[in-house]
Amino acid sequence: MSSETRVTAGLLVIGDEILSGRTKDVNIGAVAEFCTDLGIDLTEVRVVSDDMGAIVEALNALRERYTYVFTTGGIGPTHDDITADAVAKAFGVPLPINVEARALLEARWAQTGTEVNAARLRMARIPEGADLIVNSVSAAPGFRIGNVHVMAGVPVIMRAMLEAIAPTLEGGRKVHSVAIDAGVGEGAIGGPLAELQARFPDVKMGSYPQMGKGTTELVLRSADEARLAEAADAVRDIVAQAHRKAGIAPPDAE
Repeated sequence: MSSETRVTAGLLVIGDEILSGRTKDVNIGAVAEFCTDLGIDLTEVRVVSDDMGAIVEALNALRERYTYVFTTGGIGPTHDDITADAVAKAFGVPLPINVEARALLEARWAQTGTEVNAARLRMARIPEGADLIVNSVSAAPGFRIGNVHVMAGVPVIMRAMLEAIAPTLEGGRKVHSVAIDAGVGEGAIGGPLAELQARFPDVKMGSYPQMGKGTTELVLRSADEARLAEAADAVRDIVAQAHRKAGIAPPDAE
């Protein structure tokens, strides 16, 4: 896509807890920064309650108006998590249990000894025709249907999902990414990583703890491949130092 082409986005934040003030939203800022990095103009943000009609109405308006739509919230296991239902209704498609999503969830639950029940399986319901958005933090996937990207409301999971979809989005410029499995918790690398981010302000560095695994996924993004490679090598050095300090073998990095 030409750098002169304007790529736009709308964000739909879903949840009674946001409107009541019980939860202070941080996802708007994260999505705005993400879009800016990719050369996408985030033009409108709407916040709606856990109401089927309100979600469908807002979603249909936004997806007609913008290149991309991002939604956050309402894809958990409880009765008021109705975002998937609303998206399926807006697109006029069924909402079955997705085989791939169920397999991802059951694999994670087997690792953690979590019971498979009807409530948790709600998170495997995906509108027919949608593609999954990988959740590297807790396995429960988001999904993409048409130009709509449906993501979790939990900030660390939402940011990980943004990283997963970044290579699929067309923006004003090409942004490259590198993912590195640190093999240790955030506390072991947080200080050096912050110092490195200050040295490389043009390379975005995201840190995503892997729930139940005791490790951290680090994702670096930049439009400058040379700077990205340099920063990635420096991150790998930090990871190696953390492993030497802990007396453990370093993980494979990609």
